[in-house]
Amino acid sequence: MPAFDNPFDPSLSLAACECGHHATQSEHDAQAVGFGARSATADASDAPQTWFDGNAATESAGNRVIEQTVVRALFPRDEVRRRFLQAVGARTAMSAIASVLPIGAMQAIAQDTKLALEKKSLQIGFVSITCATPLIMAHPLRFYEREGLNVELQRTAGWALVRDKMINKEFDASHMLSPMPLSISLGLGSVATGINVATIQNINGQAITLHQKFKDRRDPKTWKGMRFAVPFEYSIHNFLLRYYVAEAGLDPDKDIQIRVTPPPEMVANLRAGNIDGFLGPEPFNQRAVYDGIGFIHLLTRELWDGHPCCAFGVSDDWIRQHPNTFAALYRAILNAHAMARDPKHRPLIANAIAPAQYLNQPYEVIEQVLTGTFADGLGNVRKEPNRVDFDPFPWGTMAVWILSQMKRWGYVKGDVNYRQIAEEVFMITDARKAMGELKMTAPKDAYPRIKVMGKEFDPTKGVDQYINSFAIRRT
Repeated sequence: MPAFDNPFDPSLSLAACECGHHATQSEHDAQAVGFGARSATADASDAPQTWFDGNAATESAGNRVIEQTVVRALFPRDEVRRRFLQAVGARTAMSAIASVLPIGAMQAIAQDTKLALEKKSLQIGFVSITCATPLIMAHPLRFYEREGLNVELQRTAGWALVRDKMINKEFDASHMLSPMPLSISLGLGSVATGINVATIQNINGQAITLHQKFKDRRDPKTWKGMRFAVPFEYSIHNFLLRYYVAEAGLDPDKDIQIRVTPPPEMVANLRAGNIDGFLGPEPFNQRAVYDGIGFIHLLTRELWDGHPCCAFGVSDDWIRQHPNTFAALYRAILNAHAMARDPKHRPLIANAIAPAQYLNQPYEVIEQVLTGTFADGLGNVRKEPNRVDFDPFPWGTMAVWILSQMKRWGYVKGDVNYRQIAEEVFMITDARKAMGELKMTAPKDAYPRIKVMGKEFDPTKGVDQYINSFAIRRT
């Protein structure tokens, strides 16, 4: 049962996972689809069609967590809870439980026990892409406000500007590409500055899109001489595109052109013929289809299911100076993640983030991305419920694989202590603690093996051997 569902509804299960055969939902998900991905789906017709008052919703969400904790304690066996509710009704049950345990008082205490915030008015950067959904939706749905924060979201044109504003302390925190805190902390392309990945903002949620004229050139072996856009050098997009074409026998530095292009400019450049395709974030792959300019060649989850894209980035110094504010900001974003992971909320969330001050895109485009039911530009309507997901955990495997590709393509030179760097930048321990406080399940093993295009990667050993196993590389 999701943390925000009603424990007084006898039709809902409080079992540890949706099938009732696993100790936790994460174990269920891991067995079903591999780490980082989620198997739960919902028919869009079951989802709310209009979005609600966020302040009331987020307050209710916190209260639901307390209600669930109390009800679970009183009814360790879920079948007993459900029989009791069916027999006496929800209203009588609530009154009876309240006479024994004052749930309302407990909820009030939970609201009053937060530590004093060092800073309440925050400037948070973002680029207008669906990868930032938890960070963006927390504003219109008032997750920040519920934590006592006055957040101003600053829409930013591109990633170089995000990097500079973080280094210059113009932003308190920001939406970032997940490789960026690694590159900035290592001083690659900028002054070395300690930046952390507090959460991964999204997994999957990217695609390779080609211009309509290339419908008959689907084999990447035929792409020699073509021009592609990626959003930034230090992006999962760059590393996955390089990996994909290299597996087809093309050298990404010699046989194709890779251009850095801000995501909001990708569709316009495709239309103008300045590029032949792009590996980019949503909603711009879907927007190219919507505008009749391009088609979706493949979703990046077909290369690596569960791969990271964006992150919630914050500096070492800022966390030290604002520990209570950081904790409140962390809670707001993690609670937004919890809501975003439930497919039934996706149409509502699409409505909340589509307006001009956020993504500035048609609702239909955002809904297709978030629900995973979409036109692909090839005449098909595809159903891919895991097209995008919002697992917040900063997996160590993600950091080590990104570092391996930085080394492979010559961005990093010399010996690399992969695990040490990963744990200095990706806040694995802090994420476990923060998620645990919100009754969210965090994995015990942050370094599982993964497969990228069918090739296994073990982050705990032999990273340099993995890099050297590729025929096309710079190192």
